[in-house]
Amino acid sequence: MLTVSNLSLQFGKRILFDEVNIKFTRGNCYGIIGANGAGKSTFLKILSGKQEPTTGNVSLEPGKRMSVLEQNHFAYDQYTVLETVLRGNKKLFEIKEEMDALYAKPDFSDEDGIKAGELGVVYDEMGGWNAETDAQTMLSNVGISEDMHYQMMSELENKDKVRVLLAQALFGNPDVLILDEPTNDLDIDTIAWLEDFLADYENTVIVVSHDRHFLDAVCTHIGDLDYSKLNLYTGNYSYWYQASQLATRQRAQQNKKAEEKKKELQEFIARFSSNVAKAKQATARKKMLDKLNIEEIKPTSRRYPAIIFDTEREVGDQILEIKNLEKSKDGELLFSNIDLNLKKGDKVAVISKNSLAITEFFEIISGNEPADKGEYRWGVTTTQSYMPLDNTDFFKEKDLNLVDWLRQFTKNDEERHEEFIRGFLGRMLFSGDEALKSSTVLSGGEKMRCMFSRMMLQKANVLLMDEPTNHLDLESISALNNSLMNFKGNILISSHDHELLQTVCNRVIELTPKGIIDREMSYDEYLDDKKVKELRDQMYS
Repeated sequence: MLTVSNLSLQFGKRILFDEVNIKFTRGNCYGIIGANGAGKSTFLKILSGKQEPTTGNVSLEPGKRMSVLEQNHFAYDQYTVLETVLRGNKKLFEIKEEMDALYAKPDFSDEDGIKAGELGVVYDEMGGWNAETDAQTMLSNVGISEDMHYQMMSELENKDKVRVLLAQALFGNPDVLILDEPTNDLDIDTIAWLEDFLADYENTVIVVSHDRHFLDAVCTHIGDLDYSKLNLYTGNYSYWYQASQLATRQRAQQNKKAEEKKKELQEFIARFSSNVAKAKQATARKKMLDKLNIEEIKPTSRRYPAIIFDTEREVGDQILEIKNLEKSKDGELLFSNIDLNLKKGDKVAVISKNSLAITEFFEIISGNEPADKGEYRWGVTTTQSYMPLDNTDFFKEKDLNLVDWLRQFTKNDEERHEEFIRGFLGRMLFSGDEALKSSTVLSGGEKMRCMFSRMMLQKANVLLMDEPTNHLDLESISALNNSLMNFKGNILISSHDHELLQTVCNRVIELTPKGIIDREMSYDEYLDDKKVKELRDQMYS
């Protein structure tokens, strides 16, 4: 279907890809993973023809169509929403334009009629007469209501543009579908729909995503970019991750007998196979278990940050009490009638269909913003550490190296020693000269790791986190996930990472304009609960 042969890419002395050979076949979904900077998005650009490799080539089977999720959100501003989706099938759209041009000619001839008839046959074979209806259905599936279908793209908010461009990529059943971070800016309902759509998709899908649950739900194979190579493994992300950890551990145990290793591998495959068979995402299409082979997995070169949240003291029985909280922004009611009593041990997923509602909620209870109505009170035994959605203010005022930047948040002389601070930074993978780089030139992921260092220093017993996985690679997300699972205090957290909310949280609250939905259950149970679904519909209607 899509073949990559002897592909290499080099920037100066840096080799990004070295002799990559791979064949992407029909009926499979390939998740491309790798550390930040490994070249995942660049690889997709080469596949789609938007970037030339240094050597090698990419060939698509003749007569097949490729569709790519557009990353430029302004590329179609001059078109309506519906036309933007229709343009996703370029050949079909060009045929329609040619037919329309012929029929619009004032001197329409017999020759024009013959040509239009020939085009009409091709158009019909490609499903052209149903194209507009199909495009409207696709738009509705991704959450774009019918009243928006004839709006100009330039009039849409960014979150709606993302949905339209996703519909464009999916439209017309492309033979090869390339998706770079398709779940960004999507709500939980649209992500769930996309997971189901791709799980049943019969053609070829190649996807880059930092959402582990999404990768598990849709992928039949994992392509791991490591050591400038792309190694392909059968299975989803969880299988690859657990197997790579086992392979690394076994590599470290060089003296372990071959028989013991083999037994451990067989037990792992049996355990994993059992878990997947019971999983919600185990569709008939996913026959990956027949070919699982742990011995294919190589130890990874990746480094995982050591995120460890300790507490200075245990919380008492009074954690957080909220009464009748309400907030509007720019004339829009974000939430109202919010009553909440946090209990010891609660780890709460904070969700809403409006992400601004979540951010304002966190800003209020962290003391940064006033509420329009209502009040909140923290227990006297609690200390809070807050990870805001926007951390810009922490990095823009002073040009400090990372040691001096982190020193700002220390509490005593012992913590201010450079050796102590370097220890914290080292856990976040800033070792040696990396700890002396300027705080004003950091990437998004590096800033997040600095913010985790700051939170670790505070040793708070209540963590407030608004989208803490933003800008993180899969390694950092996994490290954060494990840390929050082991944390002894209370957590209020919002995240687009489904796996994190499912494995960390024991309670879900949803903020709506008509009040709060509050359930002591797991995230998956909340999403699957029929009574909750009915209540959600009422609260947003």
